[in-house]
Amino acid sequence: MTVSRRGDRDGGLVRPYVVTGGRSAPSRNHFDHLTLVIVRHEVPRSHLTAERRRVVELCLPGALSVAEISAHLGLPVSVLCFPLADLMDSGHITTRAPIPPAKQPDPDLLKAVLHGLRAL
Repeated sequence: MTVSRRGDRDGGLVRPYVVTGGRSAPSRNHFDHLTLVIVRHEVPRSHLTAERRRVVELCLPGALSVAEISAHLGLPVSVLCFPLADLMDSGHITTRAPIPPAKQPDPDLLKAVLHGLRAL
């Protein structure tokens, strides 16, 4: 069994500091876990960093939620918000708020409707 020491580095590990560019807050802070990310196809992607390019590639077939992108990239949502905000600022992606769950009907109203139907 090998024990990882603090100085050891995993080849695939990207530190959150690198992904965030050392910033403490993204330019936009409205990404919910269920927010859908949609790629705009007409914007060039050649100058994007690896993380931003991967986000675009993941979303190309269709919209993905922030939580799904986070899972694919292995990044916490709090860190993923930085590249997402940068991609929105550059016009590479758009987002759509999650569809709110349907409001449950009032149980008293349902009982009254049932009572009225039985009375027929």
